[in-house]
Amino acid sequence: MTVTYTSEVTTSTGLGCFLKLLRRWRGSIYKIVWADLILFLGLYYALNLSYLYAMNQYTKEHFVKVVNYCARNGNLIPLSFVLGFFVNIVYSRWWSQFQAIPYPDNVALLIGANIKGQDERARIVRRTIVRYICVTFTFTLTLMSPKAKKRFPTLNHFVDAGLFTKEEKKIFEDLNNEYPNYTKNWLPLAWAANITTRARHEGIIRDDCSVKCILEQINIFRSKCGEMLAYDWISIPLVYTQVVTIAVYTYFLITVIGNQFIEVDKKYVDRLIFSFPFMPVLEFFFYMGWLKVAETLINPFGEDDDDFDVVWMIDRHIQVCYLLVDKIHQDHPKLKKDYYWQQTAPDTLPFTVASQQYMKDTPVQSAEKLQVKKTDQDLIIREEVSHHRPRSLWGSLGNVLFSNRRRGDNKYCLRRIAVDDNAEIFDEVNTYEEEGPNKIKVPIFVKTNCNENVEEFECLRKQRLEHQRAKLLKYMELLKANKGQDGAQIVKAIIK
Repeated sequence: MTVTYTSEVTTSTGLGCFLKLLRRWRGSIYKIVWADLILFLGLYYALNLSYLYAMNQYTKEHFVKVVNYCARNGNLIPLSFVLGFFVNIVYSRWWSQFQAIPYPDNVALLIGANIKGQDERARIVRRTIVRYICVTFTFTLTLMSPKAKKRFPTLNHFVDAGLFTKEEKKIFEDLNNEYPNYTKNWLPLAWAANITTRARHEGIIRDDCSVKCILEQINIFRSKCGEMLAYDWISIPLVYTQVVTIAVYTYFLITVIGNQFIEVDKKYVDRLIFSFPFMPVLEFFFYMGWLKVAETLINPFGEDDDDFDVVWMIDRHIQVCYLLVDKIHQDHPKLKKDYYWQQTAPDTLPFTVASQQYMKDTPVQSAEKLQVKKTDQDLIIREEVSHHRPRSLWGSLGNVLFSNRRRGDNKYCLRRIAVDDNAEIFDEVNTYEEEGPNKIKVPIFVKTNCNENVEEFECLRKQRLEHQRAKLLKYMELLKANKGQDGAQIVKAIIK
């Protein structure tokens, strides 16, 4: 079961908000590190006593060299980088696995809203569809969670729990014997989809849109279950996990040796025996606790204290689904006027005495109180400045090479627009609806920034019209001059 402590850290006021959590044992660092810490201290004192009482002078000299070498080169292992990157990957994967857990609430709501009827047939359809959905979720968990597998070790336990019937169990086993290499957790969802389409043909579901929505939610639920199995199937590469584990345990083996006291004076013997390696132990807590966090989070469907509550989820899903499609199906409180019927919307909801300190808590936007100077409120526009000055070859080449450095020189100038210049015009336009269209005389705005090619285009258009007019006059003269000839000959002459 997940260890929850948020109720104890609702406020950070006072001395040490997190200090109160240090006395907890379940899910704590002490519970996951104590065995490794005992091994660390046992190895440390075993080497310490061996150095004092079991080694001769020749062995002590070589042991001192090893201690000095470990103390000098122990920090060459990049433990912080390797371990920090690994824990970051494991934590991201852990949270993604939690988000992949499917909830059948949406599909149960759609089934309860679209499969109507209080008769026995409609009720059987609704309950059977959600039961198959919950069976899929439970069977998926038995494939990846030891807690779920211990609760439902065989299909007979599904039958005893009321999730499967004996006929459904037989169909499931026959298909599994025929195709043994693939998991069949998707089979109940296929049954649920088939029942949905059959309910549409029988008229229990009234329209195709409802069928489409229900099938879409079933597919989403199936995708979530498949994603859970994919996380269980594809793990973090074993090589990286081995590298991190070897790096941590090698580092602390070197630390055990490198932090030995090597004084040989007899008056230091008692100090050597009863000395406690405080700093190495503190370092051990940090790094080994970091590694244990990764070991705990790498499989959140296991049996650790902080693993997901999958056993509770199984019961929760089946209860919620049956309630939504059966007990509260088409049921709601009596409709009547609400408390604020006369005032449309309340100014504020009432507070209790304990919550009166929050009465004036309202959000303030970051730029809400920002004041802009009056002189900086005028509008400006950007106008392009054309440069027709010819450039040399070196000037063009320099412009290309150093264009990024001259990004600030955008060849634009800014022209200020007085905000109040056209104030009267806009005021007259806004009074259009009050005084009518015949009483308003809106001056024509001055056209600015006309296209330079407009005049040239107009000249070309006039020349073309004149040319067409001349051709038509020529055709008319040709027709008048040849009144006695055949029409076909006239047309040929016009074409020529």
